[in-house]
Amino acid sequence: MSVPRYWREIRYRYRLIGERCADCGALFFPRRGACPQCGSKNLEECKLSERGTVASWTVIRNPPRDYGKYSPYVVALVELDDGVRVLSQVVDVEPDEMKTGMRVEATFRRVKEDGSSGLIEYGYKFRPIIG
Repeated sequence: MSVPRYWREIRYRYRLIGERCADCGALFFPRRGACPQCGSKNLEECKLSERGTVASWTVIRNPPRDYGKYSPYVVALVELDDGVRVLSQVVDVEPDEMKTGMRVEATFRRVKEDGSSGLIEYGYKFRPIIG
């Protein structure tokens, strides 16, 4: 990825921003060049809900090389309150505490460190809603 494109795309890495089709009303994430429902290119940027429910989840025990120190960790399919589904890591919860139907909210966290350069990448993850 080019440096200008990286900086242009950065707001989408840090926020849950999807698109809504102005023709059929479909809401989706991540952003695409055309509506997955009707094929229209008449799309509007849309801030997505930051709360949702765990639809399905798994525990990663044998992660890719760059994520070894985070193992084990939970990855879940979260259905946001606006109906969009997002795949994301769930933090602040032990794997044996996870359950389908758990209410979660988006949070801003460290995603990884880039090898020898030490560049830290941040992004959204989800955490259980307490209370």
